[in-house]
Amino acid sequence: MYDFAYHKPTTIADAVKILSEDPDAKPISGGMTLLPALKHRLNQPTALVDLGGIAELRGVKREGDAVVIGAMTTHYAVATDPLVKQFIPALARMASTVGDTQVRNRGTMGGSLANNDPAADYPAAAIALGATFITSSRRIAADDFFLGMFTTALEPGELLVAISFPIPEKAGYAKLRNPASRYSMAGVFVAKGPAGVRVGVNGAGPCVFRQKEMEAALSANWSASALSGIRQSAEELNSDIHGSAEYRANLVEVMAKRALAGAG
Repeated sequence: MYDFAYHKPTTIADAVKILSEDPDAKPISGGMTLLPALKHRLNQPTALVDLGGIAELRGVKREGDAVVIGAMTTHYAVATDPLVKQFIPALARMASTVGDTQVRNRGTMGGSLANNDPAADYPAAAIALGATFITSSRRIAADDFFLGMFTTALEPGELLVAISFPIPEKAGYAKLRNPASRYSMAGVFVAKGPAGVRVGVNGAGPCVFRQKEMEAALSANWSASALSGIRQSAEELNSDIHGSAEYRANLVEVMAKRALAGAG
C-alpha cells in the first residue's frame, strides 16, 4: 500500500467536508473492492474516509410504499431484515447469495452500488424495482445512476446515504455464479410494481441494463410463455475466459425465466 491519512467521521456532514476538501480522498465502507486495490497498489488515495462510524447510514425502515435501506447496511443485514423479507423477499434472497459469509458480513449495499461492478447483484434490483438513490445532496433515479463500468452519477464529494425501493407486487431474481469467484456470470431481476414491469440484467454486460423487450412481453402477459420467443442479443455483452458473449446472452434468457418462476 501507499501511505495515506485515515479519517473516521461520525456524521455525514463531516465526511462530505473531508471529501470535498481533498479530491484525492476516498470513502470506504466494507472495503471489499477498495482494500484489495490498495494492497495491489492499483489506487493511491491521499486519505481514506471510513464511513463505519456514521450510524445514520445504517438500518432499514419503511417510508410509505417504499423500503429505505441505509448505504452502510451489510448484505447480511439486508438478507435477514424483517421488513425486507416481508415486503421485498426477492431482495433479501439476493443479498443472501452475495459473495460468501465473510463478504456478506463486511460488504455493504451502498458500497456495492457506488462501485457498480458489472457483476454486482444490487444494480439489477435497483433498476428493476425503480429505486431512488438518496445522496448527501440530491435524489437520483436508478435509470440515471448507472453510467457505465465502475461509473455512476455520483460526483466528487457526494455520498450515497440510502436507497429507496418501491414495494413491488411481484419480484424475483436468478443468476448463474462463477463457481470460483462467486461473481454473477449473468443475473436477471424481474419486478412488477409501481413503475410497471421492469427487467434488470447484471453480469452479462459491462454495465447493468434493462431488457425492454422482455418488459413489454411481460407487461402484456406475466408468464414464462411470454418470454419463449425473446432472444437476447450478444452484441456488446461481456466475453472472457469464463464465457462468451453468446453464452451470456443465452444465460440472460434462462435466468429471466427462472426469476419469473421465483416471482410467482
